[in-house]
Amino acid sequence: MADLTCQTAGESHGPALTALINGLPAGLAVDVEFINAELRRRQGGYGRGARQRIESDAITLLAGVRRGLTTGAPVVMQIANRDARLDDEVKTPAVHRPRPGHADLAGSVKWLTTDCRDTLERASARETASRVAAGALARCLLREFGIETFGFVRSIHEVATAATIDGEQLDQWRQRRDASEVYCPDEAASKAMIEVIHRAKTEKDTVGGVVEAHVFGCAIGLGSCMNWQEKLDARLAGAVMGIQAFKGVEIGLGFEATRRFGSQVHDPIHFDASRRALPSLGFTRPTNNAGGLEGGMTNGMPIVVRGAMKPISTLLKGLPSVDLNTRQPEMSQYERSDICAVSAASVVMEHVVAFEVARALREKLGGDTMIEMRTNFDAFLDHARRLPLR
Repeated sequence: MADLTCQTAGESHGPALTALINGLPAGLAVDVEFINAELRRRQGGYGRGARQRIESDAITLLAGVRRGLTTGAPVVMQIANRDARLDDEVKTPAVHRPRPGHADLAGSVKWLTTDCRDTLERASARETASRVAAGALARCLLREFGIETFGFVRSIHEVATAATIDGEQLDQWRQRRDASEVYCPDEAASKAMIEVIHRAKTEKDTVGGVVEAHVFGCAIGLGSCMNWQEKLDARLAGAVMGIQAFKGVEIGLGFEATRRFGSQVHDPIHFDASRRALPSLGFTRPTNNAGGLEGGMTNGMPIVVRGAMKPISTLLKGLPSVDLNTRQPEMSQYERSDICAVSAASVVMEHVVAFEVARALREKLGGDTMIEMRTNFDAFLDHARRLPLR
């Protein structure tokens, strides 16, 4: 089975969050320490709320792994919630005044209830801990094939970094990012971003931003142009837009491409026989405006994806709303939240992108075991280097 899928379950204040991953090959080494480190990164970032001081996210493997290796069975990971109080009506009261920008109102009407709690507990961004765990597990697979990912904050509000990320100095970029309270590898921009978040906090407001993910080392040919459902760029866009509070996505130049002529957009193709190693197999580009994807397939250049996160919809000062029971005007109800979660969003996006790339890799290589995947990978590269074969 080569169809890699992920299903998550759990509520924000329920007993636990879970992720069920189908389709991993047998024999993959599961790096629990790495997965837990990525979960801790998701909990960090300047502007986060009190919830992150309560939780200490870490996975418990419930199925599909034996002696540190996947067995080929579905993998189940659980993340316990310390702040579990879903059925306590005092600590977790009903919510009758929906928050503009949240799922509260639409969900209450959809499921025919005046208590937004039933919707918000599942719609909460707390759910993304499961997707980070699944993405980190997928990264264990990607690393076996020389594929690395890197996510960071490109901007918060109107403050942005112009940093140009390259895979040859990836360790240095990670060090710079991890030294920043807002997960931005630009020290000057980081300081300005922190000032913006602090100002929003004093004004009882919230701020959003843009996050960016790069994937290095993808061989040419992941994804497909034969069916629209198989286009990797479309799948990446869907995965990113599936993150709570995301309102936009770009690949490569994105919308900037509409403001240029074609000669300024498309990346020229060259061939250098001395660079026939992965990922390009000798095909080189002086630019990467396509963001590593053409026709729904990887082209050997780094994948570059950006996502736009709106400001958190829970404001300390509230926003005009109505009481769902009385239909009378009220201010929206407050639920403990963040001032800015853009840093955490960069971690989430990096991991949903990684999962989609791992899905495409599984589809390309197939195999029930890591041995078969590696054999198929080597065979594909051998054939690709010897083109033309017909």
